[in-house]
Amino acid sequence: MPLTGTVRTTEELSRAGRGRDTTAARRMSVDGVLALLRSIRADASPGRGVAGLLAHEDLPSDVLAMLEDEVLRVRGTVTRMARREHELSALFSSARELAEEREPALLLRRLVQRAHDLLGTDVAYVASFEQPGGVLVIHEAVGSVTPELMGVRVPPGKGLAMKVAQSRAACRSTRYMQDHGIEHDDEVDAVIDGEGIVSMVGVPMLAGDDVVGVLVAANRSVRTFSTEEIALLSAFADHASVVLQTARLLDEAVASAAAAEQACAELTRQTSAMERTAAVHSELTAAVLRGGSAQEVADILGGVLRRRITILDRRGTPLADSGGRAAAAAEPPGDGEEQTGFPTAIRAALRESRRTGQCVPLREGASGLAVAVVAGESLMGAILVDDGEIALTPADRRTVERASQIVALLTLRQEAVADAEERVRGELVSDLLGARSVYRHELLLRARSRGIRIDDLRTPVVVIVEPEHRRAALRAAHDIVPGGLAGEHEGTVVVLVSEAPGDAADLVRTRLAATLGCPLLVVAGPAGSPESLADRFDLARRCARLLAALGRTDTAATTDGYAPYLALFGSGREDLGAFIEQTLGPVIEWDAERGTDLVATLLGFVEANASPTKTARNLGLHTNTVLQRLDRITTLLGECWREAEPLFRISIAARLHQLAAVV
Repeated sequence: MPLTGTVRTTEELSRAGRGRDTTAARRMSVDGVLALLRSIRADASPGRGVAGLLAHEDLPSDVLAMLEDEVLRVRGTVTRMARREHELSALFSSARELAEEREPALLLRRLVQRAHDLLGTDVAYVASFEQPGGVLVIHEAVGSVTPELMGVRVPPGKGLAMKVAQSRAACRSTRYMQDHGIEHDDEVDAVIDGEGIVSMVGVPMLAGDDVVGVLVAANRSVRTFSTEEIALLSAFADHASVVLQTARLLDEAVASAAAAEQACAELTRQTSAMERTAAVHSELTAAVLRGGSAQEVADILGGVLRRRITILDRRGTPLADSGGRAAAAAEPPGDGEEQTGFPTAIRAALRESRRTGQCVPLREGASGLAVAVVAGESLMGAILVDDGEIALTPADRRTVERASQIVALLTLRQEAVADAEERVRGELVSDLLGARSVYRHELLLRARSRGIRIDDLRTPVVVIVEPEHRRAALRAAHDIVPGGLAGEHEGTVVVLVSEAPGDAADLVRTRLAATLGCPLLVVAGPAGSPESLADRFDLARRCARLLAALGRTDTAATTDGYAPYLALFGSGREDLGAFIEQTLGPVIEWDAERGTDLVATLLGFVEANASPTKTARNLGLHTNTVLQRLDRITTLLGECWREAEPLFRISIAARLHQLAAVV
């Protein structure tokens, strides 16, 4: 039912219609007032206007015009406030969403999407600075139709986004491609043109004094962005930049905390390793002080490092093995390897280790580490470290390197003791075999202090070996037979034992060959009393020289087996010389004067059963050369020298002449 009451206007209508009498004022119904209020709502349709709404009212036209203006003004205000409320609500909602996100990449994606939705533009993207170079790179975009937009690099001073970043203020362009107030870049413009972008606006993303990026909204048609839209985009960019900066700082804090935790763990691990290293070093030092062995060092290292440790001597022979197994390095060297006992892989690693003083990984199919045991410039051995379940730390490697120094000290100590013992035993051997006068009682006391009974030393054994192996042979000879005595006398290794000559020669050669791995000539003299050791040693040494002249340099023998030869060079030596001179004198004199070798050719001729061709082949000469030498011998000895009996005497004389030079 319509309202019938009336409402008086709040002001007299004289203000709207000057000069009119106040009695001309009209009253407006309640229905008219309600109609005006409904038309003011932001969601009201334009309708018929105030004149249409108040057609039933008896109001002057100037009053209706005034009411029309006021309604439009109030409606515009209400509409702006409603839009502002909507924008603020969307802004706060977006701020909450951004605050909940911690991943920078997702934050940028949310930022671009919200900017695109809030302003209702065709395209929205965000560009951030890339260092070094100071270029802007587009990382996230919404609404793009070409793939080229993503990753575009905007150089300094070019484009709208860079202008925003450098000025730290918002910038808009209604027609970007025709805007001469912006420095253009051909590559950037090509991408913008490919997207069909016409109008755009950009705002800086500020975090304190830093510009972290630029937020851009763009349309593919002409659009003039209002101040309210720019303010809204700026507010949203400010929120996003703060959240983005916070996320980055949080990531940095988390990364710093993780780095600090890792550093703390690493420090703890290194401290533990240093403590373990100090404990190992203390144990190794104690081992040196109490005269420990290489096996003790291997056991200490193996227990701490939890892996197999093998210690080798200078010849590659295992001294100690923490695993209780035979070391691989003990295998005989193969073809192409030096006769040092070290396989190729270990030898190469030791060369590098000697140069650097550090552990070196094994290569060429081998695994583990090797470090050289060095004293001065001398290689005294090696330490081999097998691979384990956990890799060695630098502190563990230094522990192994220190252990090599400990092994060097132990080796030097042991060698010093061995050298002193060798010197004492060598002096004792020299006193027993030498010509100088030494009281027998003193010899007995010196020998007894080392557990040796001189009266039991019945057989002298002479060992002929290459000079580079003589020291090793002498050391190995000390432990061949319990109660025996070994030393060096007149440049020859001598072993005095109680066994019979045949057994003594075989025993000494077998034991030394197993240790040295090189040719050995071992000759045992006849057994007898200690007082005659010097004569029997001289006999064994002459026999060794005789065997060497006969080409037997790797055998075991006794003087009894070559007694006839020795007898010839014994007391009848002067008669023997006369026989040789009478039989071969001219040939020997010819060789001495002219430096020829007719005696050797004569021996070769006899050994070849008087065949010149075979003689030439055996001596590596031409047959004509041999025939010429035989003709010269015929000239010197006469035509009948090739007959059976003269040839027999001549061959004996030539052989004795050859042996007499060395025996």
